[in-house]
Amino acid sequence: MRPEPGQLLHFSEDPTIARFVPRVSPTSKDPGAFVWAVDAVRAPDYWFPKQCPRAMAWVTPDTSPSDRERIIGPGGGDRVHAIEYDWLEEIRDVRLYAYRFDATLFHPIGEPVPRAHVAEEPVEPLGPPKPVGDLIALHAEAGIQLRILNVLWPYWETVTSSTCGFNGIRLRNSLGHPAHRPEARPRTLLGQAGFGERAVGRQ
Repeated sequence: MRPEPGQLLHFSEDPTIARFVPRVSPTSKDPGAFVWAVDAVRAPDYWFPKQCPRAMAWVTPDTSPSDRERIIGPGGGDRVHAIEYDWLEEIRDVRLYAYRFDATLFHPIGEPVPRAHVAEEPVEPLGPPKPVGDLIALHAEAGIQLRILNVLWPYWETVTSSTCGFNGIRLRNSLGHPAHRPEARPRTLLGQAGFGERAVGRQ
């Protein structure tokens, strides 16, 4: 599930949005009110339930052979998405939708490499949202390893000290996070998921 040329995607669990209005995100370091969307490169970062914490790592031209082996490991592909076991049921059950936008209405945000695209005026999607479908199958088709861990935070700390590219989203909801709250866990073990924080990463 990636955008077509000239388009961007916005992933949501709400299939009823007819018009997107810029909003200030309480978890973003970027000031201002925006409508957020992603291109084909960043789309896989959002093949998850919104509140699911995930640590993502991939091979770049600067990745050392030892870090490729240590972080990515055997199993195929150049990219790993790691989650925790108690989010697996949520990933299987969630109904995620992709809205399509005209890319000319947005501009990139993030340096040195854009991590997303934003619009500062209200925008309407190009059509009704499309169901994303089976998120696990989507990872398999894209050749992305989906790694299931008991606790995510130690892996994230290892990733961020490596030479791999990385991105982390909703990490505040992960076990071991310094600001972790038990009431913020998903329903499978410790209750409903709470709000996470901004994405953090290296290109």
